[in-house]
Amino acid sequence: MQKKEANKKNALQPISKVLVSCRGLDGEDNVLAVGYCGNCSYDPPMVMVGIVPSRYSYKMIKESGCFVVNLVDKSYQETFDYMGKYSKRDCDKLNDKNVKLQDGLKINAPIMLDCPVNIECTVVDSIMTGSHEMFVGKIEYVHADENMVDENGEIDFTKINFI
Repeated sequence: MQKKEANKKNALQPISKVLVSCRGLDGEDNVLAVGYCGNCSYDPPMVMVGIVPSRYSYKMIKESGCFVVNLVDKSYQETFDYMGKYSKRDCDKLNDKNVKLQDGLKINAPIMLDCPVNIECTVVDSIMTGSHEMFVGKIEYVHADENMVDENGEIDFTKINFI
């Protein structure tokens, strides 16, 4: 098989796209679409999200020290796209798309009720990797739609039609 050089920017695709929700120290909530996200430790359980410092939510996460990773189903594609296209600097995007939020149980950030899985995280470290700051979040609590969780508490990810 012949090989050809490919674009380096998204070499590890497909990876699930997520919506990250956060709350500023002033109580303001926001949501942004994130393309760089993944597990980075299982003991203790931790995930990592990459956020460009110019994004509106960056300062909120940096100051509050917490965020929520919301897994997104294809049925939420339009909202995902909107959250990625528009900044809260320019519009009230949460109201524009009627995003339903609820306070997290363990951290001071909202979960997105229309997403099947919400992962509450406390920032334990971060590193600048070029265009993004990678925030390492210790998982404090995982919410999942009840029809997705088995008797051992395991999530059946085949029930999510990821974007």
